[in-house]
Parts: sequence; C-alpha cells; structure tokens
Amino acid sequence: MHPIEKWVKDLGYSVKRFEVVSDDASYRKYYRLILPDRDTFVIMDSSMQVESIYPFIDISVRLLKQNVHIPRTYAQNLEEGYLLLEDLGNTHLIDILNEQSYKLLYTKAIHEILKMQSADIKFLEPYDDEFLMFEMKLMQEWYLDKFLWVTLDDDEQQILDDILELIKDVVLSQPQGYFVHRDFHSRNIMFKRGKVSVIDYQDARVGAITYDLVSLLKDVYIRFDREKVVELALEFKALKSELKDIDDDEFIRWFDFTGLQRHIKILGIFARLKLRDNKPAYINDIPLTLKYIRETVELYDELKPFGVILDKI
Repeated sequence: MHPIEKWVKDLGYSVKRFEVVSDDASYRKYYRLILPDRDTFVIMDSSMQVESIYPFIDISVRLLKQNVHIPRTYAQNLEEGYLLLEDLGNTHLIDILNEQSYKLLYTKAIHEILKMQSADIKFLEPYDDEFLMFEMKLMQEWYLDKFLWVTLDDDEQQILDDILELIKDVVLSQPQGYFVHRDFHSRNIMFKRGKVSVIDYQDARVGAITYDLVSLLKDVYIRFDREKVVELALEFKALKSELKDIDDDEFIRWFDFTGLQRHIKILGIFARLKLRDNKPAYINDIPLTLKYIRETVELYDELKPFGVILDKI
C-alpha cells in the first residue's frame, strides 16, 4: 500500500481511487482523492522536499487573513510531507480566457493581487538586488550555455551584464515592500462557480509593486494585445492610492522592466526543467517568452544593445 493511501485510510476515509492532478515544475505532486460518495479532495505530496510544506502552511495563513481564497487544509502529515486540501476543480484561468472574457477575468484576478499585497510580510525573504540578479543569471547558465550551447564574446558579455544591471535598478526603483506571489499566472489561478482561487504561493517574497501584475498580464502561457495589457495595468495603478502621483509612462516602464526581469529568468528555468528535471514540455513556451522580451527591448532605447544577444540566440 502506498504511504499516501495508508495515511488517507488512517484519517478514516475509504478510497475509491486516486487521479493525478498535476506534476508541477517543482518537486511537488498533486493527486485527487475520490471517495465512494463522490466527494473529492486534493492531496499535495511534498515527500521529495518535505521542508517545502512549512512555507505553504505559513503563506496560507497570511492569505486567509486577507480573504484571499486558497485551498483549505483539512489534514496534514508534516513528517511525510502530505496535505489534504480542498478540491478547487479543474478550471484554470487559462481554460476560460478569450477575447470576450479577458477583461472581466483579469479584473477579478487583479483584485486578488490587491488583497495579497496587504498580506503580512514579516520574515518573508526580500526580492532584493542579489536575488533579482541570481534569477536573471539563470538564463545564461541554463538557456544560453547548457541548452543552446551559445558562448558570448567579451563585448557581448559586457552588454548582457550592463543590461541586467539596468533591469535590476529599474525594478528596484519602484515602490517595494509588497507581498509577491511570484508565480501569479493563468495556471495558478482557479475558477470554480465564478469564484477566483489562488494556488502555488508557497515561494512568496517581499518585492516590487508590479511583480504579480506583470506575471498575470504578461503570462508566458497566453498573450493578449499590448494595448489591452497596458489598459489593465493602468486600471491596477488607479486602484493603488500610493501611485496616484506617478506618471502613467513611468509606471508602465516599471511594469515592462519587471516583466523583462521575469521573462529572462523564465528562459533559464524552462531550460533547467528540461535538462535537469526531465520536464521538456516547458520548452514549448520559450517562443512566447522570447516574443515578450523582444517586444520590450524594441520599446526602450536603453535596451536596444540587448538585441545583439537576442540576435545571437
């Protein structure tokens, strides 16, 4: 008998069957537990990285206090790394996004960001200059060097180093100190009977005001016209009183540069998922990620030298 099945039976449940829900980009796995009466739960299996269960519980409490709807925890096994969670269904935001629904659905998601940004940030790790640079350098290590086998010459390396420093500085120039989900995109937002639910938040940090917004609106799994994205970004700005004196162009610059930091990081992560973790499916999302990067580089003169690197890859 599998340890999960034994644990569930020890909790007093009769198991009809298990279904795989998700084998995500981390070491966690998710299973749907189906009972004979057709009630269902989701089991989070963190047994390969047991310590990751503690941040999940900690962040869950912080979000619940802000009325962010997340999967409720009904039972826990901290020794083995199992949680028995509320089943939020199978409908992710990406499943229902289209040209007709995007504005309503994104607006609902933006209001979840507003609630999350008021969450307790005590003892959370900062999204500081060191961590921003660490993330972006994943691109060269995993995507350029190990995936594409591209080596930069000295001039190209200097260009890349200078651009990463510029991006980091712009990200840090905007208001800081906000709860950041870090992966608030269309596969981590659930809809059940019209209600928004948030998942995969255990890696939260404290950082820039635009980070979760850009994760949502410049999602590497789905794309809408820039005009629509900018309109929604400015709607978010209008809802934040601390941004009332900030020029729209300056805010969108923060938004774009934060997106660039995220997309550069993602190139490295997607390559690492394939090469190190044997999860090749994410490679299919690299073209859209590169498209976002190209778009931003073309918008800002100070980023134009980065085009040399993009042309090489």
